[in-house]
Amino acid sequence: MYDGGKIILGLAVFVGVVTTPVWYSLALGKAGDMPALDKPSGEKCVESREHMRAWHMDMLNQWRDAVVRGNERVYVSTDGSKHSMSLTSTCLKCHADPAGFCDRCHEYSGVKPFCWDCHLNKLVGK
Repeated sequence: MYDGGKIILGLAVFVGVVTTPVWYSLALGKAGDMPALDKPSGEKCVESREHMRAWHMDMLNQWRDAVVRGNERVYVSTDGSKHSMSLTSTCLKCHADPAGFCDRCHEYSGVKPFCWDCHLNKLVGK
């Protein structure tokens, strides 16, 4: 019954631990601006720029599963156009330089994609 001080101290520690991510980001300052990317060489991507920025990783995973597990090879985009489900022959046709396009965003986001474990690009490592 007389543990009010311990309860208040416990609540203060709990609130401090739970809000640590907020305080940590405030102490470091605002996040950096998204890096400028090289312009793709193609006219049109398989989906809109906004869609691809937000969902390309999910799309590539779905393509991988569809091709490897379901032997599906053609992607029909929202505008009805058909594209080959291939990182190498579809995506890298326009985004030929991973260092100027893919790597900048992935480094900014702190992700390490495993695309290049299987897909070899002649421009990687230049």
